[in-house]
Amino acid sequence: MNSPQKQTNGINIVASQWLNSEGPIAIEDLRGQVVVIVAFQMLCQGCVSHCLPQASKIHQLYGGQGVQVIGLHSVFEHHGAMSAVSLQAFLHEYQIQFPVAIDQASKTGPIPLTMANLHLQGTPTTIVIDAEGEVRLKHFGQVPDLVLGEMLGQLRQPNSPSKAAVSAQEKTATAGQCEDGACSL
Repeated sequence: MNSPQKQTNGINIVASQWLNSEGPIAIEDLRGQVVVIVAFQMLCQGCVSHCLPQASKIHQLYGGQGVQVIGLHSVFEHHGAMSAVSLQAFLHEYQIQFPVAIDQASKTGPIPLTMANLHLQGTPTTIVIDAEGEVRLKHFGQVPDLVLGEMLGQLRQPNSPSKAAVSAQEKTATAGQCEDGACSL
């Protein structure tokens, strides 16, 4: 199922297919919720060992409570091994329940469209959008559980924290972006 482009504050998902969803999800339709987008590849060690379990835990704890988790399968290497059928089996095997968009392949190179449009450095990448649609975090690599948990807790509150409070968390989360456990371009 092809999906039209969806955009919120610079976030544009171009998906060739959606899994674990009845159809395309428009980020702009999620206003009022905190949105966590997790860009991953099923053959990325950091994604499998940290990022996807973290996203699954967020979905289990906060799904339906003001937080929407969306996976973005962005394949920039080993294209033949990471088909939609393989991804469906992977999601089933790892019991991933949140919606997953398959990033639309580019006709001009190995980097898929959403990954290129968002200037992502690689996988895993975590993007957090607040209830007003503002991007609060775009982090390549592993985000420490406590840092992300504190940020989500604050953003879920009716009186969201000041930008300064969340900015301090962003600085903590972005320190040392290119560490082990991340597959870079």
